Amino acid sequence: MVKLIDFAVVTIFAREVLEGSLIIGEFRTIILRAGGSLTEEEQNNLLRAINVATVIATIVAVILCAAVAIPLAVLSMDFDSRTSSIIEGVSKLVAAVCILQLSLKLPKWLGIYQSHKTQISDEENEFDLTINSIRFNVAWNIWREVGECGVFLIPFFLNGEEAIAIPLSAVIGCVVGGLAGWGIYYANGRMKNKLSLAIFSAGLLHLLSTGLFTSGCHKFEMVFGSTPVVWQLEGDFWSIDRLPMTIIKPFGYSDTRTVLQMLCFWSWMIFGLLLHYRKWLITKRVRAEHAAKNSPAPSTAEEGADSDCDDEGSGDSLPVIVEEKTAPEMIAYAV
Repeated sequence: MVKLIDFAVVTIFAREVLEGSLIIGEFRTIILRAGGSLTEEEQNNLLRAINVATVIATIVAVILCAAVAIPLAVLSMDFDSRTSSIIEGVSKLVAAVCILQLSLKLPKWLGIYQSHKTQISDEENEFDLTINSIRFNVAWNIWREVGECGVFLIPFFLNGEEAIAIPLSAVIGCVVGGLAGWGIYYANGRMKNKLSLAIFSAGLLHLLSTGLFTSGCHKFEMVFGSTPVVWQLEGDFWSIDRLPMTIIKPFGYSDTRTVLQMLCFWSWMIFGLLLHYRKWLITKRVRAEHAAKNSPAPSTAEEGADSDCDDEGSGDSLPVIVEEKTAPEMIAYAV
């Protein structure tokens, strides 16, 4: 039976579309928050430049990807089940890495994580708001995101049956990624407290990445030999190929657990949590350095004033020498 939907393809497109939409959203947010530094006409021109650059870069990237994909799909031969499992495993591992990267980037885009490269500053909009800079940055990033989709899909192009799942999976991934990007853009502009949103989104993506990594490694296990089975759930309800449990399959659920699956699940989960912890430590360090840098220091004038006061006080405290006179001398002096 030919699959019309491949979750690995869905995640690849969702991830790239989400990244592209977030890049566009960041530029739009900066332009719209420029305030009095830009007139309404200048803002409209910059926003229009973003839209035009996005469309042109997407069209160019799609044409280049199609020029590579069509010959690969036409010249490809039918693969056996082992080769298909290897291709699927590789694609899931790639998707797992992409989703983990996105999980680490989301808190940064929401302003929760900081790094030394992105210095905290009270002055925003420091980059040059020109049409040329907007066109270059948006076009380059969108072309890169769309081009990455084509690179990640090369294993599917080499397998004719797997390539059939690309169109519908791509549409679903674009919709999911676009909606997620719009939600983050809306939250970035409207929500004041973004910590809960960052924790939920990053945690969900990390769990998804863990499931993809575990499933991808299990595909290699099916080809090169399975490790011992730890436990297995019986019954159609628990089957990963039936509702409702198939819904949580992308997040690491399986009705059968082997030793390799358990090792992959927990090792990838702990690895991602350690990366998030490292990001948080860097954020605390950067914020502490920023606070120390901007802490008010005693002024020179105040120090000088304090010094003068001390000098005056010390002058008043000097002993006064009074010459003692006898009574006859005082009378004579008065006369």
